[in-house]
Amino acid sequence: MNEVVIVDAVRSPIGRRNGGLSTIHPADLLGAVQSELIERVGIDPTEIGQVVGGCVSQVGEQTFNVARTAWLSAGLPLSVAATTVDAQCGSSQQATNLATALVAGGVVDAAVACGVEVMSRVPIGAPMRTDFGRPTPNSYFGQYEMTSQFEGAERIADKWGISRQDTDEFGLLSQQRAIQAWEESRFDTQIVPIDAPDVDEEGKPTGTTHRVEKDEGLRETTLEKLATLKPVAREDGVHTAGSSSQISDGAGAVLLMTREKADALGLTPRARIVDTCNVGVDPVLMLTGPIDATQHLMSRTGLTMADMDVSEVNEAFASVVLAWAKECGADLDKVNPNGGAIALGHPLGGTGAILLTKALHELERIDGEHALVTMCCGGGLGTGTIIQRI
Repeated sequence: MNEVVIVDAVRSPIGRRNGGLSTIHPADLLGAVQSELIERVGIDPTEIGQVVGGCVSQVGEQTFNVARTAWLSAGLPLSVAATTVDAQCGSSQQATNLATALVAGGVVDAAVACGVEVMSRVPIGAPMRTDFGRPTPNSYFGQYEMTSQFEGAERIADKWGISRQDTDEFGLLSQQRAIQAWEESRFDTQIVPIDAPDVDEEGKPTGTTHRVEKDEGLRETTLEKLATLKPVAREDGVHTAGSSSQISDGAGAVLLMTREKADALGLTPRARIVDTCNVGVDPVLMLTGPIDATQHLMSRTGLTMADMDVSEVNEAFASVVLAWAKECGADLDKVNPNGGAIALGHPLGGTGAILLTKALHELERIDGEHALVTMCCGGGLGTGTIIQRI
């Protein structure tokens, strides 16, 4: 098997719902990130063997293989093939894992892994419209109870003894860390500024643009303010809008190669992929995937949580990260050190590539060695990737 290295990774700012990125077509947003990745590295884009992208709501503007549409819309070579995958929230992390397998197996020697979601334009749940029937047949209900992610998060809180105080404190911490990260310019090396169209009152482009350069979900808050928010799932639930991920817009992209290809092109690898996984878990609890993914990766690699200098665990809900930390023995000081989806946002299919980008750049900032990225996914999946800085 070929050694797979990361040459570079970039991301857009994460826009809030109906915010600065809400006027841009998802393919244009992803195309801007793909183009910047190629430009920063300075390679001929025909060197890329395949593009693998992630997107959850593949309807309307995000259908028709959005990874391919983005590549072509950006004026990149038509000879480079692309595939868009759906592993729910972990879509672009699984896209990275699949691209890693293509490179490791010798199918291609360079690949771009990426993902996008513009939830302002293609709302969460859009593919669940009943015009063409339900996605789950009656036979499914004979196997499993159908629960929402909100309910799953509450059941996780019940099982692991996580209180409203715990989730509020974690939500505050995410915001505080994200604010500090921006104040200290920690994201400067990874952000691709995006020029989004200005639109009139009818939503039609005016011919001018505005530049989005910063994550838009950050907000000053206190424990006292968080305590006043109403639960989002149950009347007595522990999660509120202040301890749950935000509806967002964003994209990310990662350039993968064999070590030999990087050397031949005169490029300096920044990290290597140690191992990847996508595991199945209980679809009723639904969001425990990071626990199983982490345990699977540690078992395969012989590494432990003590070896992880950074962990990026998607903050779908506070209980997801807190239960994972309890079960896996993680040091929360090293988890989402620059804030997570509660503060920055969670653009579904774009988040995995964004988390990998954050992990790589944070390893370099702190002179660390290993990072873990893991996500929970709708339907009961857990994506996982370990990288090692070179």
